[in-house]
Amino acid sequence: MGIHDEDVARVREATDIVAVISEYVQLKRVGRRWQGLCPFHAEKTPSFSVNAEMGVYHCFGCKASGDAITFVREVEHADFVEAVERLAARSGIVLRYTSPGEGADRQKRGKLTEALEQAVEWYHQRLLTSPDAGQARGYLRHRGYDGDVVRQYKLGWAPDDWDALAADLGVGKDGGMPVQVFSDAGLGFRNKGRRIQDSFRARLLFPIFDPSGKPVGFGGRVLPGGEGPKYKNSVDNAVYRKSRVLYGLNWAKQDIVNAGEVIVCEGYTDVIGFAQAGISRAVATCGTALTEDHVRILRRFAPRIVLAFDADSAGQTAAERFSQWEHAFELEVAVADLPPGADPGDLAQSDPDRLVAAVEGAVDFMDFRINRVLGEADLSTVKGQVRAGERAARLVAEHPNPEIRDKYLVEVSDRCSVNADHLRGVVAAARRRGQRQTDRSAGGDAPHPADAGYESGSDRGDYSALGGNGVDDSPDNPPPNNVERQVLWLAANEPDGVWPEIGPELFHHPLYRGVFEALLEYPDMDTLLAEAEPGVNALMRELVVDEDEELRTSRHRQDVVMAILLYESAQRELTYLERQARTGSADDDLLRRVASLKTKMDRLRESEWDAGQARALLELLRPAT
Repeated sequence: MGIHDEDVARVREATDIVAVISEYVQLKRVGRRWQGLCPFHAEKTPSFSVNAEMGVYHCFGCKASGDAITFVREVEHADFVEAVERLAARSGIVLRYTSPGEGADRQKRGKLTEALEQAVEWYHQRLLTSPDAGQARGYLRHRGYDGDVVRQYKLGWAPDDWDALAADLGVGKDGGMPVQVFSDAGLGFRNKGRRIQDSFRARLLFPIFDPSGKPVGFGGRVLPGGEGPKYKNSVDNAVYRKSRVLYGLNWAKQDIVNAGEVIVCEGYTDVIGFAQAGISRAVATCGTALTEDHVRILRRFAPRIVLAFDADSAGQTAAERFSQWEHAFELEVAVADLPPGADPGDLAQSDPDRLVAAVEGAVDFMDFRINRVLGEADLSTVKGQVRAGERAARLVAEHPNPEIRDKYLVEVSDRCSVNADHLRGVVAAARRRGQRQTDRSAGGDAPHPADAGYESGSDRGDYSALGGNGVDDSPDNPPPNNVERQVLWLAANEPDGVWPEIGPELFHHPLYRGVFEALLEYPDMDTLLAEAEPGVNALMRELVVDEDEELRTSRHRQDVVMAILLYESAQRELTYLERQARTGSADDDLLRRVASLKTKMDRLRESEWDAGQARALLELLRPAT
């Protein structure tokens, strides 16, 4: 799914990058360049430079660089297609989409957004003015929400009627809203009697917006004493997916960027409570646990996440993922120091200073879990010390970074008076068990490079998560499930699935590169197994006995694996070029190459690993390989 290359090029050529950036940054002409304060980091001396002729920018402070599309993506936190569409609208360019019907799909989503906008306003006015919303207004006053809060968050009231919204919007009538639009937007449905019925009844409504401020759904809370579950959310649809939506991000995003930190809580009222306490960087999941998609979205805004909910419960369900996410996304995860059982929304009313202190006193996630284990242990006996140390060590084993693991182990050793080498043995055993479980599980927690983490319609694709399954990426112990190994499996078992353009230079891990070189060098498998050096030989024997039926039979999945391999190589090239920019002068050729790489990498991800986009990226990589 994407936009035709020719149209992207037309948008890029038609866009005045200086005019676009000037809407966010005050630029001053200096010679042939334009300069200003960088919008991506705090600075007092201008280091942000724009080349109008080439249509690129570069900051010599934080190293941010790219073209007009990249700038809109970064400053608005938009995806590639959104950025191109915004710039196309400025220039009056009509875009064509690569997938049949994609233009119609986007028109459909636009109609759903319009329907939701009407519903948000209708429910909001109902809360403000309707007599039947009196109890809801009283509840809000009791919670400390005045009229300003109600208006800021566009809170609404769904009356206790079957079809009040549908009737007022004229659903199914001439000149009214089409039934299909009403249903697809999650606003209603046909009941058993084939009548149109509203989705929400007798509920206080919290409209949910995407980061750009467009409504995508609702969270409905039943009033005290009401019937049904406490909360009811919109069903997943074309514009709303609860695994990716974060309540409050549209209001909080700028404060999150400024603070370099986001607070994640559980409920809508928690977000509002934090804002009332003067902390406007909180978001909430919408009836689901924090997912990798949530984390990926938040990482675009800040490098630090503070969990403001029951972190011990989170530790039971996703603790290992938090540790992996920290490593894969270069995140810092901390836990707010909330009083036991405290609800941030209530604490904001009863003791707002304590809520502020809870965030300021947030502790590292792993520290929190270790402290919890040791705090519950009996450290007065040798047996209790050893048992507690081993329990803590098994937590430490989940962290993918060996140096960080060892620092935690030394701390646990000191606190429990247990030999550090013994704890290292516990960690090693725990990691071996975890790896065996990963190897045995088909489609388990370890992300697969060509399915989990890269499914259709997703903006996933952070290649760094591919090896995040608890194995040290060392020369003798490469990650078992990353994309390079998938390519080697194909080369050994289904060589026709490997693109002829793929070469050894695209492999990062020395052992994997050596295996691919051996496959090119030796005339047949028997000779390779007889003559290759031991490390290559051992891995080859694993590959030829391993089986992956889907990878063997799915040409699409094979192409996706090739595309991700190229994306990884491009990411390393980009890192190298940015390092050059930091250590030397960033000339126009380097800036142009950085901008081109970023653009083609973005387009590859947005195309969901399209083979044509991947080969276009390969053409750019070839001069440097």
